[in-house]
Order: sequence, then structure tokens, then C-alpha cells
Amino acid sequence: MLTYCRRCVMPDTKPDLLFDDEGVCNACRSYERRKVVDWEARRTELLTVLERYRRGNGSHWDCIVPVSGGKDSTYQVVRMLQLGLNPLCVTSTTCDLSPIGRRNIDNLKRLGVDHIEMSPNPVVRAKLNRIGLLQVGDISWPEHVGIFTIPVRAAVQFDVPLIVWGENSQNEYGGPAAAADNNVLNRRWLEEFGGLLGMRVTDLVGIDGIESRHLIPYTYPDDDALARVGVTGLFLGHYLPWDGLSNALIAQAHGFESWPQAVEGSMVGYENLDNHHTGIHDYFKYLKFGFGRATDHACLHIRRGRLTRRDGLDVVRRLDGRFPWTYLGKSLEDILRPLDLGVDEFIRVCDTFTNKKIFRRDASGAVLKHRDGTPIKLNDDNPDTR
Repeated sequence: MLTYCRRCVMPDTKPDLLFDDEGVCNACRSYERRKVVDWEARRTELLTVLERYRRGNGSHWDCIVPVSGGKDSTYQVVRMLQLGLNPLCVTSTTCDLSPIGRRNIDNLKRLGVDHIEMSPNPVVRAKLNRIGLLQVGDISWPEHVGIFTIPVRAAVQFDVPLIVWGENSQNEYGGPAAAADNNVLNRRWLEEFGGLLGMRVTDLVGIDGIESRHLIPYTYPDDDALARVGVTGLFLGHYLPWDGLSNALIAQAHGFESWPQAVEGSMVGYENLDNHHTGIHDYFKYLKFGFGRATDHACLHIRRGRLTRRDGLDVVRRLDGRFPWTYLGKSLEDILRPLDLGVDEFIRVCDTFTNKKIFRRDASGAVLKHRDGTPIKLNDDNPDTR
């Protein structure tokens, strides 16, 4: 059985999540501490840091901003421009870019910035998607690596030391105290929290014809190169109050386009719009840990007082963990085709990664499922509602 935080709706199966003696998770406690932060002092600190890296003579970019075109990266660019910086925006192209994702990238460029889009070899990327799905249960493994490695490689390539990231996920969503207090990104952070899931990039050499030269975009620069340029990173969310809804509203005011209804598996229409693979990624999180994207969003809104815990539980029961038959208007069959996977084989892979300790099973040990194909959690009191 899953145990849930008494304040939000996050289960104890979430990696790096800890409950205190009152049954409250460390992510909720972390948000509590934000209420006593002197944000004006943090903003002053941010201005001091940015001024240190500003190229005053206009001969070079002041910073790199990794951007997907989503609401957070649009917000980051808006803030940098408001503060008078000249950013170089760097996009690590997503695995299966959606039309709305492309429109939001184009909109971001229209804010008035220089922009570089790195599109890794799509043949290799499809192989990595398949390997990630089959070996560690994450179709988005190459994307999660590339969003950290490609901007850092650009920082070295173009001699721009400062990288302005958005939120520190270990602060927003919980994690070890050392990571939650860390406002810079380094190689150790990437290896621990950057989505590698125990599979190193070097492990891929020799699989399905993959060679070292195919993995350049996913390889972190060596320490000598980082030291030569002095690459460092800051999390904007450490200095400015970070809130997804507020970021979305600001981004929309600057041309960002949201989905017209809640995205599949989610409770909002302003997030995870660029990649058709995201539905599969979130579904596997549900299979492994018993929660999905709707839980993430419900917890964020509960902590901010916009949603009661009771309503959050109802949202999670209705929306979380839906089998990803479609995502952003694209069918599962079409999404899987470049990976040379059919739906039946995909379902067998799903069963392999399903955590049988948190889902109902029949007398033979097989996991019981709703009519839509989603496993039935042990805590589900309404197993026939889908």
C-alpha cells in the first residue's frame, strides 16, 4: 500500500522523498521555508551575480538560457531581457516535437534573442529512445540527458560562462538537503539528478551499432574545458519566487500558446507541450511509483493554497496514470513507429516495469487493469471507474 503525505497527495514511493514525524513530506517542508525567504535580498543577489558575468562592451553574449519553448523557458528569457541581459538561447531539440512545441519555439525567438537549436541525429535518437524504454523504462532518456549536456557544450563552444537554468527540481519537488540548497549546476548534479537512471552514456557504445561519435551531443564536456571557460550555472528559481502557473501567465502575455484543455495525464494545459513522448514517460513513472503528472501538479497547487487536499485526491483519482493511447493529438501507434515498436510489444514492456507491490493482482500474480489498460492501484477504491 502507498502512504501519502498528510499535506499534499505525493506518495512515499517517489524517489528521494522523505516524510517527517508528522507525516509531511520534505517537498512541502521545503515550500514552507520559501515563505520566510527574503526574496528582495535574493533578487539583489541575482543582480550582483548577473552583473559579474555581463559583457559590458557588447562584444559577446552575457549568458546562455537553455530553452524548450515551454512556459518556464519563455519566462526565463522574459526575465533576462527585463534585466537588460543579452542571452544566447540554446534548444536541445526534443525527441518527437509537436506542432504546438514548434510554434512556441518560434514565438520565443520573436521575443528578440539570438537562438541556436541543436538537433541530434534522429536515427541515433530513435535508437536511444528504444534503448531507454526497454532498458530503464524511460523513452525520454536521451532528451533528459541532452537538455543538460547540450547547453553546457554550447557554453564551452561559444565561451559563455554563465548558464541560467530555471528551477532546481530537487528544491521544488523534494530531495536530499544538500541538493535542495544547491543553486549551481555541476557535473556531480547531472550525474545524480540529471535523469541518467543508472545508465551511463558510455554504456551505449556497441549497442545497435552506436559508436562514440554518435553520442557527442549527450556527452558532458571534460573538466579541463569547463575550467578553461569557467562554466557555471544558476537556478533562477533560487532567486525569484518560482510558480508554474504564474510563469505560464507571464509567458502567455508574451505570445506563449497553451493547449486548449488539460493535456492527457495532466490537470493543466500549459505544460509538457513540446514532445509527443511525454505521455509515455509520465505513464512509466506511474507504473514504477504509482503517481503521474496530475499528482505533481495537484501537489504544487495544494502547497500554494489553490487546491484543497480533498480536491487534489479527486483530481489524481480521475486523471493520473491514464494509458497513453494518445498525446497532444498523436496516436500511440504513430508515436512508437520510429522506435520500431508496436502497441502489443509496448504493453509487454509496460508490464515488465510495473511495480507489482503497489498494484492489484489476481490469483496467478497478473496485474489487474482498468478497461482502458491502466493498472489498478491497491489504494483504488473505485476500480471500475475507467
